[in-house]
Amino acid sequence: MGPFGAAARTYPDKPSDVYLFATCLIDQFTPQAGLDTVRLLEREGIRMHYPQAQTCCGQPAHSSGYPDEARAVARHQLNLFDQLWPVVVPSGSCGGMMRLHYPHLFADDPVLHAKAQALAERVFELSEFLVHVVNFKHEDLGGDCTVALHTSCHARRQMGSHETSAALLQTLAQVNVVEQSRIEECCGFGGTFSLLHPEISEAIVTDKVASIRDTGAQCVVSADCGCLLNITGRAARQDELMGVSEPTLPGEHLASFLWNRTNPPAGAKP
Repeated sequence: MGPFGAAARTYPDKPSDVYLFATCLIDQFTPQAGLDTVRLLEREGIRMHYPQAQTCCGQPAHSSGYPDEARAVARHQLNLFDQLWPVVVPSGSCGGMMRLHYPHLFADDPVLHAKAQALAERVFELSEFLVHVVNFKHEDLGGDCTVALHTSCHARRQMGSHETSAALLQTLAQVNVVEQSRIEECCGFGGTFSLLHPEISEAIVTDKVASIRDTGAQCVVSADCGCLLNITGRAARQDELMGVSEPTLPGEHLASFLWNRTNPPAGAKP
């Protein structure tokens, strides 16, 4: 059995075409992570397709207890990926919503349930796809660095992609990955949780930042932009209060980190 009791996956051969579901946070706040996801997969000879009508996955409404609103958003996504290509999602949170929760949302509608189940079987979180489908292996072209990996609650518990994120970093010869003492704990973002309970969220992320700082990591890497924005945002606020102008705990999405470490600089000889 896989995460959350899901059946173990059978992975396809590397496809010639995939869809990208970019997520709201990447679209609105960290577009570079989406562009670097495209670059990583195009370098592997895979054609990327981005349905322009895609919106939110519906997870904020679902986790806030609004199933009807979540169904309305999810129903829109069901009709966007009509070719039988994999759907790559650079977020464990959104990937978990589409793979595990879409079928449950439409359990009472045989037609939509079948469509949701068929889509769910084609949804892959980015690091999972790179490890199990692409067999990602590229020379590390960067210098020595020490990083901490943060995996979101959904990535860890619903998608199991904490293992594939770590495996990707381990392929980089000059990267030393240090483990934080609270590696399994939430960063406090939790989607709408951080809006509904800001004081609790701040306390959680303050602990998370402290545990990452204690490792001596130069930066934090995550495959989930919500967590990354929360952690680096809290660290930046601490820097501001201390009068520090340069970020002492920068962060990077896993897609951008992999691309920057394995892509030759412009003008470099092959």
